[in-house]
Amino acid sequence: MQDQHAELMWREGHVPVSTRFDDPYFSLQSGLEETRHVFLRGNDLPARLHPGFRIAELGFGTGLNLLATAAMVTDGPVHYTSFEAYPISPDAMARALAGFPQVDATELLAAWTRGARQFALGALQVEIVLGDARETLPEWPGRADAWFLDGFSPAKNPELWSDDLMAQVAAHTAAGGTFATYTAAGHVRRALAQAGFTVERSPGYGRKRHMSRGARA
Repeated sequence: MQDQHAELMWREGHVPVSTRFDDPYFSLQSGLEETRHVFLRGNDLPARLHPGFRIAELGFGTGLNLLATAAMVTDGPVHYTSFEAYPISPDAMARALAGFPQVDATELLAAWTRGARQFALGALQVEIVLGDARETLPEWPGRADAWFLDGFSPAKNPELWSDDLMAQVAAHTAAGGTFATYTAAGHVRRALAQAGFTVERSPGYGRKRHMSRGARA
């Protein structure tokens, strides 16, 4: 399919905001620290990593979660699959990631610029699945050991947090697999619980008092 690039505006120079969903791609305080707190520590990473481990993500965005993950993976291959309906342009990705000199975005930007959607990034084997996750996730043959649920706010992007999609997340999770997300919205937590996850609320990052995490039996 042809990429439908996201439409953006910018805050503080390097923070992209989706005009479609009126929501920033990452925390205005520190997107990188938010990623580490919510998605990495929320999934007990890197402690659980091992060769063959599979991470899946709803909402690729700027690729910041990918870069934070790549920086901690030392023993691969680790597989990273991300589902994205509206990929940002290479120029927008470069502008957003320029705000995070702590991570090396060179290889990701090179791959993104040449249009690659399957590529290696250090010990990570990366696959970006384009299209509406409600259509693409059911067709995905994989099962994740850890999920990063990073769509835009459930209030503004409810399609990516629907009961049916959360059930698909659970169906594509290995036994003992986990999820983590920045949101503690009640309907999302209930959908994940109904799908078969144990769900717990834990301290959020920055101004967000709570986040959600859990595991599948």
